[in-house]
Amino acid sequence: MMITTVKALSGHKLEITTSAGITAIFDVSPYLEYDAFLPLKDEDAFRKISNGGYFVEWDCGADLSADTIEAGMRASNSITRSSMYE
Repeated sequence: MMITTVKALSGHKLEITTSAGITAIFDVSPYLEYDAFLPLKDEDAFRKISNGGYFVEWDCGADLSADTIEAGMRASNSITRSSMYE
């Protein structure tokens, strides 16, 4: 899966759009207890995100792979357009 756009939302969630046209919400909250993600508890730090195509990364150095995001999207059924399985 390739990430084409990522947008930080309130509540430590990301709106992710993939190259397949899939848009979904990914909840980062479960990761905020890990050391690398602690700075992201601050909403301003959370909004400082960049898209690496196959990963997303924050200014603090925390990152999530597209595979991790895809697995989370499938598990949560958070897809808002298209179908993950087409």
